[in-house]
Amino acid sequence: MKKESESLTLEQLQQQNAKLEQQNTELSAKLKWYEEQFRLAQQKRFGASSEKTHPDQLELNLFNEAEVLAVPNAEPEKEQIAYERRKSSGKREADLSKLPLETVTYTLAEGEQICACCGGSLHEMATQTRREIAVVPPQVKVVQHVRQVYACRHCERHELHTPIVTAPMPRPAYPGSLASPSAMAHVMCQ
Repeated sequence: MKKESESLTLEQLQQQNAKLEQQNTELSAKLKWYEEQFRLAQQKRFGASSEKTHPDQLELNLFNEAEVLAVPNAEPEKEQIAYERRKSSGKREADLSKLPLETVTYTLAEGEQICACCGGSLHEMATQTRREIAVVPPQVKVVQHVRQVYACRHCERHELHTPIVTAPMPRPAYPGSLASPSAMAHVMCQ
């Protein structure tokens, strides 16, 4: 190894040195470029995502001069409200009172009113009511669906578990609303 380095001439060493310096400057430039690309990627990925203007950005007058020259600290008077608005109750019922009412009752057949546990007869425990607006093109009416809920008196008195049986009823088109399938179809076709 010593013999090789000793055998190199001064001219060869200077050429090798110049070559290494050139390679060093190229690598430094590449490193700076990659660092800049990394910084830009990090800024894009983790930087501010809002569209706020940068303080160094030039200001453009987008408004007329009167707005620009107006006093910016002038605060408009705010009206004080001394009461709270309450939700009006019963408005839905009042609106429906003008329409004709049709009641559809869903009950279990006599043969189905038998307790599954003890074989005793079921009694009417409660009713569930749902209202919806039905639209038949020349006519609008309120259809009130009433579903009977049954329970066994014998099981209520003597058993720990009381079976509750509910009469089947068609599901609403949109739960919680007054819209019936016919009303929705009418609105969609208009």
